[in-house]
Amino acid sequence: MNLLLRQATIVDPASPHNGHTTDIHILEGRIEAIGEHLQASGAEVIEGKGAWCSPGWLDFGTQGGDPGLEHREDFNSLSEAALAGGYTTLVCAPNTDPPLHSKSEIAYLMAQNRRLPVQLLPLGAASMHCQGKDITEMLDMRAAGAVAFGDGHTPIANSGLMLRALQYATAFDGIIVNRPSDAGIAGGGQLHEGAISTRLGLRGIPALAEQLMTERDLHLLEYTGSRLHLWGLSTRGAVEMVRRAKKAGLPVTASVAALNLLFTDEVLGDFNENFKVLPPLRSEDDREALLEGLEDGTLDFIFSNHLPLDTEAKDREFPYADFGAIGLQTAAAALHTHLGLRFSPQQWIKWLALRPREIFGLPAPSVQVGVQAWLTLFQPNAEWTFQREHILSKSHNSPLIGQSFKGRVWATISGPHYRKFDAL
Repeated sequence: MNLLLRQATIVDPASPHNGHTTDIHILEGRIEAIGEHLQASGAEVIEGKGAWCSPGWLDFGTQGGDPGLEHREDFNSLSEAALAGGYTTLVCAPNTDPPLHSKSEIAYLMAQNRRLPVQLLPLGAASMHCQGKDITEMLDMRAAGAVAFGDGHTPIANSGLMLRALQYATAFDGIIVNRPSDAGIAGGGQLHEGAISTRLGLRGIPALAEQLMTERDLHLLEYTGSRLHLWGLSTRGAVEMVRRAKKAGLPVTASVAALNLLFTDEVLGDFNENFKVLPPLRSEDDREALLEGLEDGTLDFIFSNHLPLDTEAKDREFPYADFGAIGLQTAAAALHTHLGLRFSPQQWIKWLALRPREIFGLPAPSVQVGVQAWLTLFQPNAEWTFQREHILSKSHNSPLIGQSFKGRVWATISGPHYRKFDAL
């Protein structure tokens, strides 16, 4: 690999070149030089005028399909979809078959990094089979490479197990991750409880379901003195609880899914099953609260909520369709299209690349001379329409097919691996 990127704008607060529009020479996966009017013999020249060059993005809680669900997504398709969406690192949810619930599954996932163009890191399950009954051997999984622990898309309903998990994690300063939703309140719900669910005649998922479990988890956190990440908040009430907890000094962090920042339950008025996701799309007031939470630091980062599903699981009447949508390829483009004027490039890169690494103790790549190149190049002015044929995942359950975007990932570089996408 011998690349010369011309006139890209560096977006990286850790770089001495932050905010500068300049040339970057990359040779064999390392940044050789940064400066004006660089020359590099034999290099492929990429005209990057207008593009942002940032540390490679990280997606947290990405759902893969290997092991056991390879018909929905395998490691190769997951990697290519990630690169097309700007992600060079994925923290994978444990909800496979079998789940990532012992050091064997963790080691299996980590072994893929020897051949894949993205870095895969495991979120180890907090309970065996993600069933919320028996706690896992977290220390063994941590030694094998797990970055945190939680049952992924399955909320930890058992308060006693949640308490023990938090206590266990204090021994090694680990983080317990939970998606807060009380199944006893939310059970059977199809979408946010509100005017739309009433009009459609479908059982709703009350905001109370999220808020009750958020409150429980914060009480358990205060009791144990551990560390907690609330993955995927969707309601104003939960955001306000986390805001108060942070002001009180509790070691809690929280995140938000991309679609919840962009859409409300109004898009479900025509029974579009691809917008049937968890956490559910909620009211405009909730959406605005999520955006305010990002602005003031209550919410720490954004994730794609990528969950591939086969046709048999998704292409059904709305009440029978599974929850979930793919999102790796479209999250950044959709966010920039709808919210690009509200937030700065520095804010986007903090939420997509830097803050999640900071929380989970992962080394952050940087745009500096002499370091390995883990970079995302994003063209904020590119206009394009996402079509079914663009999908690199093995599943096609995207609600954004046919939508036009302003902003597109132009190229990704992850060490020796380089992908350049359609000329923009």
